[in-house]
Amino acid sequence: MKKSILTLSAFTLIVVALTTSCNSPKEKVENAQESVVNANEDLNKANEEYLKDVETYRKETTDKIEANNKSIEEFNARIEKEKKDVKADYHKKIKELEQKNSDMKRKMDEYKESGKENWEIFKTEFNRDMDELGNAFKDLTIKNVK
Repeated sequence: MKKSILTLSAFTLIVVALTTSCNSPKEKVENAQESVVNANEDLNKANEEYLKDVETYRKETTDKIEANNKSIEEFNARIEKEKKDVKADYHKKIKELEQKNSDMKRKMDEYKESGKENWEIFKTEFNRDMDELGNAFKDLTIKNVK
């Protein structure tokens, strides 16, 4: 008796498992189409986030470059009171910084969106260069008293 109930239960479980796990070809196609639609939505969302990140970073960079330009103007006004030989040295350093600043602006303006991985690499290098430029501005404005 126990053996027949156990056999009947096992047979029932196998039949139920087989009938519920089988999908018709139509259901398989529908599931695949749904997966493709979801994947496309995820891709579009990731692309929108990437483009938004690029635009935000461009604005932040433009603000930093404008702040550098303002620092240059302020420093030029301050060095007018310096001695002639010191002024020449400062003007030379300022010209170099102005050139680097404009190069950074051009580099950012010329960047073309070419994928998130390339963007991350560009952004890392650009941040390093902007930090170096910012440090150069700070070093220039510090008076070395001997």
